[in-house]
Amino acid sequence: MTEDHPINTQSPYAASKAPKPLVPIGDQHAILEIVLRQLATAGFTHCTLAIGRLGEIIRAYVGDGSQWGMAVDYATEEYPLGTMGPPLTMRERLPESFLVMNGDVLTDLDYADVLKRHRASAAPLTIATYARKVHIDFGVLTTDRSKVVAFTEKPSMDYRVSMGVYGLSRSTLDGYTPGLPLGFDELVLDLLKAQNPPHAYDFDGYWLDIGRPDDYDRANAEFSTRKSMLLKGA
Repeated sequence: MTEDHPINTQSPYAASKAPKPLVPIGDQHAILEIVLRQLATAGFTHCTLAIGRLGEIIRAYVGDGSQWGMAVDYATEEYPLGTMGPPLTMRERLPESFLVMNGDVLTDLDYADVLKRHRASAAPLTIATYARKVHIDFGVLTTDRSKVVAFTEKPSMDYRVSMGVYGLSRSTLDGYTPGLPLGFDELVLDLLKAQNPPHAYDFDGYWLDIGRPDDYDRANAEFSTRKSMLLKGA
């Protein structure tokens, strides 16, 4: 049994009829099924799903995970705990390093390499990042003392954004109170304040955030051509 131990945290948003991690992709697979199958292919053997509202639907669908070669158990949230709150409640039974991730990302990211690089970096937290271009639909003004000093018509801005996949060290959770909410943003700001910055795992492959309507539509449109890449051996 490997110590590799990802935790899928349910996204704050849930659809009216089904939890978002169970939305179908290409009318064939739930996004959570794809993620679990990818983790199993990458060599992970155990996963804890943090579930809240509509969590019993997820439990009924996934079961013990054996159908995908995983051992799956559950952490039930009585109220939202944020991204990093669930692992805090099970801190004592976690390995020294593990993955925390959202259950609704569609990507060909090498999850095993993220964890490997996290361990090698000795950083408290590793954030998988992706390049996104944001188009501004307005003319952008730069002002100084009530004077316009520069103007750009409808610019595009490049950012690296969090993919919702993180390598985390158990010791990073020291000092936080189990049972209280702990967001990804709060943890990052605390680490920066302590001058103990996270490590960035830059990724430029395929990644979509299924919580975004545009990304979900794109995922469905592309799945038939991307299936062999996302579900190797399927």
